[in-house]
Amino acid sequence: MLIDTHCHLDFAQFSGDRDAVIRRAKEAGVGYFVNIGATLDSSAASSELAAKYPEVYASVGVHPHDANSFKDDDLAKLKELAAKDKVVAIGETGLDYFRNLSSPEDQKRVFESQIELAKSLDLPLVVHTRQAEDQTLKILKAAMPLRAVVHCFSGDENFLKSCLDLEFFISFTCNITYKKAQTLREMVRSTPLDKLMLETDAPYLAPEGFRGKRNEPSHIKLLAEEVSRIKGVSFEEVAQKTTGNAKLFFKLK
Repeated sequence: MLIDTHCHLDFAQFSGDRDAVIRRAKEAGVGYFVNIGATLDSSAASSELAAKYPEVYASVGVHPHDANSFKDDDLAKLKELAAKDKVVAIGETGLDYFRNLSSPEDQKRVFESQIELAKSLDLPLVVHTRQAEDQTLKILKAAMPLRAVVHCFSGDENFLKSCLDLEFFISFTCNITYKKAQTLREMVRSTPLDKLMLETDAPYLAPEGFRGKRNEPSHIKLLAEEVSRIKGVSFEEVAQKTTGNAKLFFKLK
């Protein structure tokens, strides 16, 4: 069994065939989906999907792109959503200095508030960081102890080592299959299997051969095959280890 630990099935790209997408993924061996909140609205939709589909769990959070519009009382709304059944994490939250759609100050404020929420609820944190690794680490280190996964890992060897030293999990997406992604593949090779999780980030980052098309959770199988190739271990071992990691991290039943 495989687990897609980070997808966005609530997004409009899936509104026409969501049931079929979930069915195809199950046929490909996906046993669980963790649907990730990115705004208050998508967090609410994520919790609704978790209530509707037995295989779907949810996280609730606000992405750094939307930090500018995050108000103080929005944290209380997130807390209410986090209390719903099958909500297993806070996030995605973090820093994104690549697109800078929100000010660095607001991103930091919202990131820190969600870290505190996760700690107060004893929930793990789903971290988004892009071209902001040093500041992200500074904030996370100040908040320790903390359970976290760095999703869609895109950092360098030093950032990877720092995250592993903090005992964080590392999640890779289908972009490791891209022809020019050798640096990312090196990061996969350097990540111990007992700290590695798989995600599609669907509908984004479709694997090689599907680029330009919608990604979907069934492609997690292609990702697991690539991890198997990179690390020189069997597909079955990759599936077993990453599934165990996800169940442990998100406390999936």
